[in-house]
Amino acid sequence: MLVTGGSGFLGRHLTGTDASRDWEIVAPGSDFLDVTNREQVMEELREWKPNSVVHLAYRKDDRRSIVAGSENVARAAAAVKARLVHLSTDIVFGGRAMPYRESDTPTPLTDYGKWKAEAEERVEAAHPAALIVRTSLLYGTTVMAQIQRDVELALKRRTAMTFYTDELRCPLHALDLAHAISLLAERPEVTGVLHLAGPEAVSRADLARAFARWMGLDPDELRTSSVQDAPVRRAARVVLDSSVAASMGLRCRTLAQALAD
Repeated sequence: MLVTGGSGFLGRHLTGTDASRDWEIVAPGSDFLDVTNREQVMEELREWKPNSVVHLAYRKDDRRSIVAGSENVARAAAAVKARLVHLSTDIVFGGRAMPYRESDTPTPLTDYGKWKAEAEERVEAAHPAALIVRTSLLYGTTVMAQIQRDVELALKRRTAMTFYTDELRCPLHALDLAHAISLLAERPEVTGVLHLAGPEAVSRADLARAFARWMGLDPDELRTSSVQDAPVRRAARVVLDSSVAASMGLRCRTLAQALAD
């Protein structure tokens, strides 16, 4: 298995834990494999000849790394006939009352969401047998995600961050997603788009409070507000329907279960 972005938060959970124990892992760093360099990506995959490629690498503020990088990896994976699992996001959607299914058309509000939606299209065109996994907010327990560090910094008054009571997502532990990706990399019959997120919709404010309690800090000290008061436009309720993944036996723990474990 070749993993791009292996040094990132999810990448470390995939390559550095028992999630990938059945795989021989190759995880080149960005200084070795620049996904925006089409020729280099093609050359490296032809040299390694991986059975599966898991594409996690991106820079959130860089359209080229998200769109062109994803297309380059998809083209190279197709050329060497490798299974491709491409990671996408729930932010390809703009928010609504009903949960989103795999068949729903993306309606992104932010640049990041638009770029990830475009990357999905490029991947599908370059590697029709690829699997595109849309997921939600990731957190950890051995290693904390940025969303957890944000809570810690806010409570130590190092930032003035506000957590929104009406911005709902489906957070999941990165290790649960890593285990699922490892299994999906072995299932070439699963193609197209798959939603894989936490089993419950949780507001950003409630998520922050849960992290605060887990860290032994006072959740009542957190600043909360509505997305209507946000300085930039944000999607409010973005809930993924992960029932298809659940029917395959791919299930994620609830927030309470994962933090307790």
